[in-house]
Amino acid sequence: MADVNLSVIMYKKGDLRLEDLPVPEPKQGEVQISMANVGICGSDVHFWTNGEIGDFIVKAPMVLGHEASGVVSKVGQGVTSLKVGDRVAIEPGEPCRICKYCKSGRYNLCPEVVFCATPPTNGNLSRFYTHAADFCYKLPDHVSTEEGALLEPLSVAVHACSRANIGLGDKVLICGAGPIGLVNMMTARSRGAADIILTDIDEKRLEFARKLGAKLTLKVTSSDPRVTAQQIEEILGEPADKTIECSGAAPSIRTAIYATASGGCVVLVGLGAYSVELPILNAALREVDIRGNMRYLNCYPTALSMVASGQVDVKPLITHRYKLEQSLEAFEAARRGVGVKIMINCERK
Repeated sequence: MADVNLSVIMYKKGDLRLEDLPVPEPKQGEVQISMANVGICGSDVHFWTNGEIGDFIVKAPMVLGHEASGVVSKVGQGVTSLKVGDRVAIEPGEPCRICKYCKSGRYNLCPEVVFCATPPTNGNLSRFYTHAADFCYKLPDHVSTEEGALLEPLSVAVHACSRANIGLGDKVLICGAGPIGLVNMMTARSRGAADIILTDIDEKRLEFARKLGAKLTLKVTSSDPRVTAQQIEEILGEPADKTIECSGAAPSIRTAIYATASGGCVVLVGLGAYSVELPILNAALREVDIRGNMRYLNCYPTALSMVASGQVDVKPLITHRYKLEQSLEAFEAARRGVGVKIMINCERK
């Protein structure tokens, strides 16, 4: 293998390969990026093991990866915001910019968005990649490219906590202590939440959360969401004002509704089954708002400021590191649930 542009390509369900691709050239408004770091997301693993996520079905070979950073190696025509050598974090979705959602400022809902590693669009787990310059964010010298890659999950949390309107003094429930649950904990804390409780069925995840500063945790052992909600209320002292559901599991979503105070808000971040049964009458009669959460919206600058200022430290989330040449091994580790965040370094060394 010449390794001109070594890439991690999923051909079909269960079929992941390391292959060489041509080096892409930047078009007008784009930059070519020599990739530095790419984190493995649960969606990458889900595509590989299931071949689809909801309506997104892998029908042709697709490069994986979307939690990414790199160094600008070429600049396309018309680009003035970046130059060769700039270290950047990559916001992986590029909207159309002209639909009603884009024009009204909600570009995350754009029906024509082109998003890395979402069929049929290639991701950026490669040596080289091209992307719209205006969705690349220059990193300050003291922010590492690993931290730059972690701006993607952190931006999910920034958007979710904004959707929940978490503020000073709030009591917050976060369901699921995986990477997204952890960055939501960090973000809620930075927004002034008074008490934050994390729930999970895995004690190891909760132990890791406590190492990151979680003061309140609950291992879910009951199959009855009402029982779990009562346990959460006992720990918090009262129902949660705001809840961020990060697991996508139906019982956890039901718990989130029961455990949220009347007049409160539940934001659904985790991706689970297409349809689930919910205690909707309970939510309706108590005016508990249930809100969706689609990726992020103008959140990268905020996430970058949080990291650059030291307000949030995402570095401890990285528990395992691999080289691009070891990507198949890295994905197998992710499939087994090893660690928290697996980071792949794409630099040729």
